[in-house]
Amino acid sequence: MNPPMTLIIYILSGAALGSLMLLSGIPAAPLLGSILAAGCLSISGQFEPAHWPMGTKTLLGIGVGTVIGTGINRDTISELQSLWKPAILITITLIFTGLFLGFLVVRLFGIDPLIALLGSAPGGTLGMSLVGAELGVGAAVAAIHAFRLISVLLITPAVVKYLAPLFRVNVN
Repeated sequence: MNPPMTLIIYILSGAALGSLMLLSGIPAAPLLGSILAAGCLSISGQFEPAHWPMGTKTLLGIGVGTVIGTGINRDTISELQSLWKPAILITITLIFTGLFLGFLVVRLFGIDPLIALLGSAPGGTLGMSLVGAELGVGAAVAAIHAFRLISVLLITPAVVKYLAPLFRVNVN
């Protein structure tokens, strides 16, 4: 099958399962659904790997960055006035924990340090995968972050809902 048609099939499968997952109520369901659909399709071996036209990933990265950036507004800034200390603590903790885990993974499993460090870095799947792709390890980093993201999206909401009553927090 020609590469453009293969890419269209991947896009349509991701769009279909991503849209269907909206009914699940799982946080970030469209992202999770599209990752699962495209990943399963790729793993099946029925289709060649998708080849994105030159510049497409850059444009998608700009698009995602713009979506995230437009979520930052005056309300966000006013929230940061009271949340900047926890934001700094969380950020520093995540960076150092990611570095520690990355080096630990290298030591325990002997994988490429670049893959381990980017794979354990805090950040979104797309962002870290794009950084990994720029450095030649995008697929491996994407695999680690996709596994992490799928696990977090499936497990965390259930754990939060279970633990919320212990802290007298209403999550409904």
